[in-house]
Amino acid sequence: MNTYRKRASKLLLILGFSLAVIFLLSVFIGRYPKPYWMPLSVLLENTLAQKLVFSLRLPRLVMAMLLGMSLAACGETLQMIFRNPIVEPGFLGVSQGAAFGAAIGILFLGGGIVTTKISAAAFALLGLAASFLLARYLRFGGWVLRLVLSGIVVSALLSAGLGVMKYLADPLTELQEITFWLLGGLWSVTWKDVLYVLPAVAIGLLTAHLMRWRLNVLSLNEETAFSLGSRVTKERTVLLIFMVAAVAMITSVSGIVNWVGLIVPHLARRLVGPNAQFSMPASMLMGGVFVILCDDLARALMAGEIPLGIITSFLGALIFIVLMTSRKLRFKK
Repeated sequence: MNTYRKRASKLLLILGFSLAVIFLLSVFIGRYPKPYWMPLSVLLENTLAQKLVFSLRLPRLVMAMLLGMSLAACGETLQMIFRNPIVEPGFLGVSQGAAFGAAIGILFLGGGIVTTKISAAAFALLGLAASFLLARYLRFGGWVLRLVLSGIVVSALLSAGLGVMKYLADPLTELQEITFWLLGGLWSVTWKDVLYVLPAVAIGLLTAHLMRWRLNVLSLNEETAFSLGSRVTKERTVLLIFMVAAVAMITSVSGIVNWVGLIVPHLARRLVGPNAQFSMPASMLMGGVFVILCDDLARALMAGEIPLGIITSFLGALIFIVLMTSRKLRFKK
């Protein structure tokens, strides 16, 4: 066990160092003053380059890191609590709620950036609340199963509502804006956006980190977890609410970014083992690295920016195929 802890701790240090290095290098990646890379001399001497870095690139990189860490931590939490390796952060109606709220903001609230974000966050949280409320009234199965069923129902209803919004939208303006938002991206992020999501994200990540010790117990069936002294329903509910609320807030800014919360926890468990004491911080760090790298590709690969959701879906699907067909990448205790 001591050997396992030492190896896992060493890997976490490597991941933390990698995140810091990639974050710093990403400051110099972009299309200005020339494609792909900004020399350090330009940053030190060019006033426009300094404004670009400190006003645009840095808040965008911070948001990308927070987005990746939130999605990955939420995915790790959901997969362990539901004991299901294919659930992800939008499982409880959050993603569909945010999409429906964004469509409401674009169609009926003027389509402004602020109103669209507020509407998306509000409906994402409403989707979560509706899932919990419906689960209380279901009469079939335990709490986890009822949450799964209610999440599926609420997501389906919100998806149908989003379809109605698309049908009502002007195909020349509003429909294009809704579609572009659904693809996900961080092109308009500012420091105000970072401060807007930071409280919810910080609380969610801190809660997940502090309760990672309990997550191993909460992943057991209810009878076993209760016999080990866990207040199962209360602790699961606290984790789910704080984590999914963090994802709801950050999704209102980024749009729908898929696959991060699904694939990164798998990579983390392959790397440091299934113990949440190590897999949770590993998921956070790897999530930050993954989204930053994807965002670098999104804004530097072509002259026109590629939506972030396309990059994460493409790379996430490829990584998932590799994970499911290879046994070489696995942590050895």
